Order: sequence, then structure tokens, then C-alpha cells
Amino acid sequence: MKMETSLTGIHETKYWHRLEDGRVQCDVCPRACKLQEGQRGFCFVRANQGGRIVLTTYGLSSGFCVDPIEKKPLSHFLPGTPVLSFGTAGCNLGCRFCQNWDMSKSREIATLADQASPEKIAEKARELGCRSVAFTYNDPVIFMEYAMDVADACRRREIKAVAVSAGYICPEPRREFYTHMDAANIDLKGFSEQFYSKICSGHLQNVLETLVYLKRETEVWFEITTLLIPGENDSDKELHAMSEWVVENLGVDVPWHFSAFHPDWKMRDHPDTPESTLTRARKIAMGHGVRYAYVGNVHDEEGDSTWCPQCGRRLIGRDWYRLTEWALTREGDCPDCGTRVPGVFEAEGPGDWGRRRLPVSMGGSC
Repeated sequence: MKMETSLTGIHETKYWHRLEDGRVQCDVCPRACKLQEGQRGFCFVRANQGGRIVLTTYGLSSGFCVDPIEKKPLSHFLPGTPVLSFGTAGCNLGCRFCQNWDMSKSREIATLADQASPEKIAEKARELGCRSVAFTYNDPVIFMEYAMDVADACRRREIKAVAVSAGYICPEPRREFYTHMDAANIDLKGFSEQFYSKICSGHLQNVLETLVYLKRETEVWFEITTLLIPGENDSDKELHAMSEWVVENLGVDVPWHFSAFHPDWKMRDHPDTPESTLTRARKIAMGHGVRYAYVGNVHDEEGDSTWCPQCGRRLIGRDWYRLTEWALTREGDCPDCGTRVPGVFEAEGPGDWGRRRLPVSMGGSC
């Protein structure tokens, strides 16, 4: 199929098929939205126009910002470097606790005020000294055509692409999408079908399949994030079960971030996550053999830092998103015992971007 884009944000897609009743089914994610002419899918940004599924937000963004890569969060991928981050609107999950609901739940295309072609984004990233571009704030799965084109433009300039995703995607588009990505952070939101169906309007198994796919069939560097919500997904039983699955299916070296929830969107009746819950989760994961477990959204230098799993030396010190110590050798080894730390590290050492957050304007035109 010829892929065409207009300045209105409309872009042809290929993961769909026509049904006998005249509707068109989107095949990007497990929701399998079946749409009449003019209807939009659950994600809001993919729609039936003219008897085919189109992406309606190609080239449009809710805003650009340079962040520390640790904010994605990625702790073993180009530490200390700046990443140009952006998202669009909509999402293919319905998480009641969404921490970025103003973008992911947006139903107003007019809020996508910034426009930029893939080439312009890649050039801006290079101009700003960013080592990577991240598709974040909402899930890039739903704007995969735009994300893949941006990733390709970045790759031509030796800039890496990062997908921050819930991993809710079908096998065929998943294979294509991740051939364009260098790194990912996948939200493993909980470890029960009840949690995913009740709280996220999705299914757990599809996310587990994405994680296994990334581990077994790609070279994409990936890390996991679990947002712990009091009374919902933070029980010892669930954390033990999740840890067992991670070690058995993904291995002991996958970095795992346990992040604190704050009341938002449709779960404002739940309290903030206590720091003790994050510490407990980290301890449980490490007890099952996970070597690199982290805490997030709280101030905990021990839980933020990277420690050698063999001799216990602190290898990368972190205070929020600022690096405070760097002891890795050029090869990425512990200098005391020689243990190799898995990740994507540059031989010349880490960046020094720190905690800065820099909003970026693309000038309003492609």
C-alpha cells in the first residue's frame, strides 16, 4: 500500500481488514476495534475514513521536551544523556490511574498544537545534543507509523529511538514496530487478569507476550516499570508471582522500576504509595534473583542507584535523575570484581544532563 500523509495529520495505515458487514477492523492492538465509516477506535487517533483505517495525528504532537533519559525510566541505556521526548493524544488502554491522562485521554485534536515532520524532529534532536528520541506521555503503539518514521530519520543521524509503552500490541505490527526501536520501557502494570480488565480495560497475557518477544526475538534494550497502587497491585502474593515470572521468562538482568502512584484521573480516592511499599517490592524482586531493581517517584538514593550484584559496589549513583557517581569501566564492568553490567553504555562515560527539563518548540509547522 502506498503510504501518504497530508498536512491535516491523516496518514494511511496497513494493519486492518474489511469485514463482511461493511465495517473495518483495526489490527494494531488486541482491542480489534470494528468501525463504521467515520468512527474512531478506542484509542481515538485511528479511524475509518473512506473504508480504510487511517492515523489522524501523523506529524502532530502535544508538545516536545528534553528530559533526562532516567525519567523514562531507563537506568541502563545511555545514562546521564538528554532525550527529546514527545507524545500525541489518545491511548489504547483505559487505565483509571493514568498519570498522563491530560494527553493519553485527550479527545481534542486541537490540543495537538505542535507539528513536526520526522526529519525535523531528528534534526532538532541533533541540534540539542540529544542521544535519543523518546515516544512517551501516551503510547506510541497507536501512532506507530509516525513513531517508526521518526525513528528511521533519527537512525540516519545516529540518534537512537526509545518507545515507552504498555506493550499492548498484536504480533505482526509488534514485529515491525520494534525493528525501528533501539530501547523500550514496558509498563507491566500488575500481574492479574482482574487488575488489567478492571483497572486498565485490557488483558495481561498480551503484555506478557510483548515482554517475552522483546527478550527472545529482538536486540532492543528494554526495562520494565510497575506503578504500585495501594490495595490494587501491591500485595506480597502478587509481587512474588510477578517476580517469579520475570526471572523465569526474562532473566535476572532486566532492570525493573517500581514507581509510586499519586492520586489522579479516576482513582483520586486512593492514597499515595508509601515509600515502604516500593522498598518492599524491590526487596521481593531481588529476593527472587532480580539484579537491578529500582524505585521511582520518590527520593531514595539507594533504591535509585545501580549496585554490583556480585561484590556490592555502587557503580552508578543517582539522586533523583542526577548522576552522583560513575564507577563502570569503559567496557561496562565493575572495576572491583569485573562483573559485566548489562546495558547500552558509551565508552567515554555518562552524560551530564542532570535533572533539567527543557520545553522545546518546533515552530508550529512541518
